[in-house]
Amino acid sequence: MRHYLLLFLKGMAMGAADVVPGVSGGTVAFITGIYDELLQSLAQLPKAGLLLLRGRIVEAWQCANANFLLVLVSGILASVLSLARLITSLLETQPIALWSFFFGLILVSTHIVVRAVQHWGVSRLCSALLGGAFAWWITVAAPVQLDGTPLTLFLAGAVAICAMILPGISGSFILLLLGLYPVVLGAVKELDLLVLAIFASGCLAGLLGFSRLLNWLLHRWRDLTLAFLAGLMLGSLNKVWPWKQTVSWVSNSHGKLQPLLQDNLWPDQFARLSGSDAQLTLAICLAIAGALLVLGLEAFAALLARRTQTEGS
Repeated sequence: MRHYLLLFLKGMAMGAADVVPGVSGGTVAFITGIYDELLQSLAQLPKAGLLLLRGRIVEAWQCANANFLLVLVSGILASVLSLARLITSLLETQPIALWSFFFGLILVSTHIVVRAVQHWGVSRLCSALLGGAFAWWITVAAPVQLDGTPLTLFLAGAVAICAMILPGISGSFILLLLGLYPVVLGAVKELDLLVLAIFASGCLAGLLGFSRLLNWLLHRWRDLTLAFLAGLMLGSLNKVWPWKQTVSWVSNSHGKLQPLLQDNLWPDQFARLSGSDAQLTLAICLAIAGALLVLGLEAFAALLARRTQTEGS
């Protein structure tokens, strides 16, 4: 029960991160030590589905690691349903404080991923630079306006869910860049089952396919893949920089404007242009708090691992 309670809390942390545009639940999965198991479990779902069709229910459940997925997804859903309103409110009322917390969290998480690379060399460095450049390009890319056709909705679902698995890239931000964020949110609000079914089918296809690919890459070229993921996380810091100036907006499902593209500012520039307090001291404190949270989670996970080994022996 202790193990499943901890897993549920990790799922809640992933859900809370996914609510924030620009922060990926994959980042939380990595720093809490469940990233590999999550990918392996998702990669086994097609095989588990075939076993289920043959009536081998117990084998299918074990193959998919269904206990793990069920508890984790329950935590994610509980977090989204319970914390979405709070985090959305904080994004509107305390954006500098919230972004500062996630900045510190992602920065130290990047250090943990870098440390996981066993042998650094030219190839690993190039992979990290490529990941960083890719994430940076996504955060500054100009949005396009795709029509909400069945094909684009399916492909958008596949791409968005892939981004959500990757540490450092937000699936909701990908939808914003594709111009389909209002379409999907509008379908949720109006319960447009056809649009939601098409989008969910794309998510399922992307999830099953990409999780298998990423799981294979981590087994075949682990150092190169981890270096790329570290670059992704480092490049995504551009998105979570606390002091911003909005240059374009997008309407959400309630007709309210939300920032789409933003320019980063230094704290003194922000204070001068906005006429508001840059809250520099608070920002630094919360960034440190985010960093300490990651280090605490890592130490706690290591303690549990040692205790499990001791009890097993």
